[in-house]
Amino acid sequence: MTATMAPLVDIVIEDPRWSDLDLEPLADRAAGAALAVLGMPADGFEISLLACDDARIAVLNADFRGKAQATNVLSWPSEERGAEEPGGAPRTPEGGTPDDPEELGDIAIAWDTCAREAEAAGTPMADHVTHLLIHATLHLLGYDHVTDPDAELMEGLEVRAMAALGLANPYA
Repeated sequence: MTATMAPLVDIVIEDPRWSDLDLEPLADRAAGAALAVLGMPADGFEISLLACDDARIAVLNADFRGKAQATNVLSWPSEERGAEEPGGAPRTPEGGTPDDPEELGDIAIAWDTCAREAEAAGTPMADHVTHLLIHATLHLLGYDHVTDPDAELMEGLEVRAMAALGLANPYA
């Protein structure tokens, strides 16, 4: 009997439009690429993802960030992992086991905003969502883009993860 690996990303789909994108394998691939670029095994971690619409993410954005507007993606790390100095690497989580993975945190992503952004950029929706999920996973791991050195580090990791999946540089 062959054991099947549990998915890296546990998804709750509130907006049925996400089902058309085949979000489950896309999310696992994206989060897995973010971990892989850092040399971390996907089978030791777990992420929760809420696939929602603009109305829902606007409420979450207001509640958690004080911004009463929709956004593309939000992330909530399970613990603070940020770097001590700008441009430094965050604390790397230890990871768990496939049977008891370490929870990295939660992500919410909004269909409406993602679809608008993808269309405006002339980017396939799946590629744009992949980039946003890589971005959000890096946030869960303590990466940020508040300062220029932090942004340079984080964006470089995003570009490498996208390239590993055969996708274009989202910043080019």
